[in-house]
Amino acid sequence: MNTPALKKAAAFCAYQERTQQEVRQRLREWGIWGDEAEEIIARLIEDGYLNEERFARSFAGGKFRIKNWGRIKIEQELRQRGLSAYNLKAGLSEIADTDYRQTLQALLDKKAASLKDEGPYAFRQKLARYAIGKGYEADLVWSLLKGEE
Repeated sequence: MNTPALKKAAAFCAYQERTQQEVRQRLREWGIWGDEAEEIIARLIEDGYLNEERFARSFAGGKFRIKNWGRIKIEQELRQRGLSAYNLKAGLSEIADTDYRQTLQALLDKKAASLKDEGPYAFRQKLARYAIGKGYEADLVWSLLKGEE
């Protein structure tokens, strides 16, 4: 096995959490593919440098807390990164329901304060469009906007 490539890949994974897809792509950029790349990835997993469940938990928690993304947007991004259904579920489990609702309500309140005077229908439409665009579930957004909680 190519030890310098393994060391370089380990450093790449140690810097921040990565997915197997990201590591494979980086190895390809370095001119390593096929069985050699798979051996390096297997070794990174064995040594604890690469763990997709840990990545999913970290990614979901971070995007929710820092960027206020909703579950739908987080799930789409994790799927796009090639994570399994198990890892998707593990990542989304990082978001507590109470925190989720509170964050959505705070997001709606902040956006409402920034909107100009509009009719009540257009006002709620803009709020809903904004929250749904951030990845929140439409039924939850509308129930909060109608005050059904």
